[in-house]
Amino acid sequence: MGLSKLFKKKDETPHCSAVIVAAGNSKRMGSDKIMANLGGMPVLARTLTAFQKSNLVDEIVVVTRGDRIEEIAEACKKFELTKVAKVVCGGATRMESALAGVSEINPKAKLVAIHDGARPLVTDLIIKRTVYAAQEFLSAVPVLKITDTLKKLDENGIVIDAVDRDSVVRVQTPQVFSSELIKGALTKAVTDNLPLTDDCSAMEMMGVKTHTVTGDEDNIKLTTPRDFFMAEAILRNRGELN
Repeated sequence: MGLSKLFKKKDETPHCSAVIVAAGNSKRMGSDKIMANLGGMPVLARTLTAFQKSNLVDEIVVVTRGDRIEEIAEACKKFELTKVAKVVCGGATRMESALAGVSEINPKAKLVAIHDGARPLVTDLIIKRTVYAAQEFLSAVPVLKITDTLKKLDENGIVIDAVDRDSVVRVQTPQVFSSELIKGALTKAVTDNLPLTDDCSAMEMMGVKTHTVTGDEDNIKLTTPRDFFMAEAILRNRGELN
């Protein structure tokens, strides 16, 4: 009976809470990118809409700066983002903001997806692919292979070695985890003041191996003004922009 229960559990459709991290200061953009217009909608609204539409996502927690909470709450009402349960204030670092978000999800949630608010082009396929992998492996991230040649430099910017590009990847979000494990990992990262830039790094510090799934070249993070032109082109190609 124990084995039958185990297999039944694996066959169940996974569900998760989603934490959308939008607490940055947009230094490289030069303006507030999160609420900037992208094809008639604020960037963050497009990001949230992707998770709103996913049948694997039960609730959404948005993490942002204190001065944007009211504006984002109003946008959620305007665009009928009914899965957004909370809009909370983030911290000074990525790890602090992620921890603030996962601390507010439904305590019954077994999985949590953590996603960059500035990645508005994420697809339902990527969400599903990563959530299903996390159901099986407890920690999963979408990645892309490197096509450029990579070199290692010394402190003076002189090439000293080549890097095997087959051994490195570009990491995207959403990154999906066992909620209990990621809460513990992020708590340790914040407590120890570890200089980590993504959430799976916190899991790795705890000795938890992260499974990878194939990412999407269109799932870009809006970092510079040029990225907005690329995003508009992608939306136009999808037929979502006139």
